[in-house]
Amino acid sequence: MRILIRYFFRGLRVVLAPVMIMSEKLTTPTSIERTPEDQARVDQACQGLALYQFRTCPFCIKVRKEMTRLGLNIELRDTQLDPAHKQALLAGGGKSKVPCLKITHDDGREEWMYESDTINSWLHQQFG
Repeated sequence: MRILIRYFFRGLRVVLAPVMIMSEKLTTPTSIERTPEDQARVDQACQGLALYQFRTCPFCIKVRKEMTRLGLNIELRDTQLDPAHKQALLAGGGKSKVPCLKITHDDGREEWMYESDTINSWLHQQFG
């Protein structure tokens, strides 16, 4: 029975993944306009950020849309396709849950932020 349920959800994922990716492309908002100097400052601030995610996670899509809306160039690390990223997330953040924003502060301290609403709120507060 367990195997049947597992294959059902895998099949569902295969069917829904292209729909979710297409939906993201069609509904992603345009970026806010900044002067080149302001955008350079934002890009510099984003150097210490990395989003651990995977392509078809609806909560990750939510965060990526907010990143696009705010015009943020944050490194994306796919934990589903890259086992090294998954291991780094587990070792650093303590959970292999996505989305997770890794914030590396100027003093070298790392902060791991989970939950899409929390991440979006923080991004909006920092860059909105």
